[in-house]
Order: sequence, then structure tokens, then C-alpha cells
Amino acid sequence: MADPRKGKSRLPVKMLHDRVLVSLDGEPGERKSGGGILIPATASIGKRLVWAHVVATGPSVRQVEVDDRVLFDPEDRAEVEIQSKDYVLLRERDLHAVAAHRVTGEEPTGLYL
Repeated sequence: MADPRKGKSRLPVKMLHDRVLVSLDGEPGERKSGGGILIPATASIGKRLVWAHVVATGPSVRQVEVDDRVLFDPEDRAEVEIQSKDYVLLRERDLHAVAAHRVTGEEPTGLYL
């Protein structure tokens, strides 16, 4: 298991400074509403934030650990391919929220907004 405090991960990459490497939760495109209605990718919506899983962190990252879910603006990102898989590179300050049980100490949601 990776040691998030040291910025280590299972990937052959070492993150620097305050950088966070994330894997997107779902593919961009169609999604379902809470009621089960299919919303096409072409539907016009306002600015929408995206959830992703943290796979690696730099040594200066203080609020996020590997395996956390984070919320960020998809327009503020740089994409990179590592071992034939796409990842998104972010700065810790570009994250809007962290979803992890350790953050709130509560089991039900684990959201910290």
C-alpha cells in the first residue's frame, strides 16, 4: 500500500511540490440524474465540477492523501498519460473539496465541503 504522507504511489512517478495526480471517476459523456434520467453529453449545463480519485501526491501536499476523492474544476487541469492510462495533474490549491472518512470523522458521507 502506498504511503501518502511521503508522496509515494504505485505508479512509476514521483510527484513534486504541491502537485496531485488524480484519476477521473467516470468517463466524460452521458450521466444519470438522481431519479435515473439519462442526461446526454451534449446537454447544456453551467460550470460543473468533477470528482476524481487521488493516485499520487507531492511532498508539499498537506490536506489530501492517496485514495481520497477530490472535487475540482475540469477547466483547471493538465492531462498526462502514464502506462497507457490517462490522469489529471492538479495543484493542491485547485481542489475544491475532499471526500474521505478521516476528514470529518463521520462514516455516512465523508464529504468535506
